[in-house]
Amino acid sequence: MEKVESLRGVPGMLRPFKEFIKSLELNEKDQIVFYGCPGTCTPFVELLGYAVRDLGCKIIFVPLLDEKKAVTLENKENVGLQANGEPEKIDPSLVVIMGGLAMPNVPVSADDVKKTIGKYNSKAAGICFMSMFEKEKWTDILNFDLIIDAKIDPVDIWKN
Repeated sequence: MEKVESLRGVPGMLRPFKEFIKSLELNEKDQIVFYGCPGTCTPFVELLGYAVRDLGCKIIFVPLLDEKKAVTLENKENVGLQANGEPEKIDPSLVVIMGGLAMPNVPVSADDVKKTIGKYNSKAAGICFMSMFEKEKWTDILNFDLIIDAKIDPVDIWKN
């Protein structure tokens, strides 16, 4: 892969993601299926999904790789994306692998992810922080069409 741009902050994650979705010409019949860790990845999935809410795609979150526990995320006005039932089926036009899955001590391997998403004829994106996919060598195993790698550095703490 080739680094094509370096941006900052939350818009630096959301804008390229939305541009990528637009380039795929996804619409209301298409699913974007996010695979990630419950709790820690979920807020980022909601944020990314919210950024593309006006494109009409169906947003689905799969905890870890357990598709039986998948939930549909829908926009709730004045709140954002919220879990709202189970999808009828999983048939992604785009899979998004969240970097939390690559963290040490998470019971998922890159090979597990490759096997799970290999069932689908879809594009694949990875969203991570602090070069997690590269550090854990997932980029050697998974063929991402897009990776967004954000940095959380420094984290400043202020107290009275």
